[in-house]
Amino acid sequence: MGPGWRAASAALVGGSVAIFGGLRRAALALPRPAAVRSRPSRAWRWRNLLVSFAHSVLAGLWALFSLWHSPELLSDIQDGYSVSGHLLVCFSSGYFIHDSLDIIFNHQSRSSWEYLVHHAMAISAFVSLIITGRFLVAAMLLLLVEVSNIFLTVRMLLKMSNVPSPALYEANKYVNLVMYFAFRLAPQAYLTWYFLRYVEVQGQGAFLTANLLMLDAMILMYFSRLLRSDFFPSLRKGSAGRDVDGEKFLID
Repeated sequence: MGPGWRAASAALVGGSVAIFGGLRRAALALPRPAAVRSRPSRAWRWRNLLVSFAHSVLAGLWALFSLWHSPELLSDIQDGYSVSGHLLVCFSSGYFIHDSLDIIFNHQSRSSWEYLVHHAMAISAFVSLIITGRFLVAAMLLLLVEVSNIFLTVRMLLKMSNVPSPALYEANKYVNLVMYFAFRLAPQAYLTWYFLRYVEVQGQGAFLTANLLMLDAMILMYFSRLLRSDFFPSLRKGSAGRDVDGEKFLID
């Protein structure tokens, strides 16, 4: 990647930050459920989740379409390249930067520190891809997780809004589980296997492998929380009376 392309990429990331800032302001004008209006502490969380939902829909479908349209990319995870994938990485980098700033400036760092760690990992990894032009396909595979995040976010929005429709929550619960396996656990497991087997543990390869292994641990932890919350509630500990206001991660 030449200096000109890197500068253009930086501009694209900045533009993405601005787009999500605009979406955040637009979310302020949207009507909110009574359960959210009656609890001021939920206002930021509701708005943040709406912006997160927008990113998940756009990035998830973008990644899915890009890989479907150019399946040959999957044969070269280290050096495969597509303009669409590059733009997607810039777009999602902008979202992660925006969301980190939103958390920090709204004094949610303590309750959302896990998200800040995740975003720092994602931003640093994506910046390295933009600079070197390598492992772009790996990023596209990882961003398939956003398809799963669509249903995770719907899950939390339903819980926050106290929608009087248990059937809707139950239906999403099972769809969410299937999507978690298909678009989160499966791509993550494949990439972990690929990196450990084929990627040299030095330089950028070592850095991305370490990021991937830390992400593995986080994903398995969140999966166990999701199972306890939605399928084995009797196994939950220390969560009686727990509210969804103070946590950004979709775990309760």
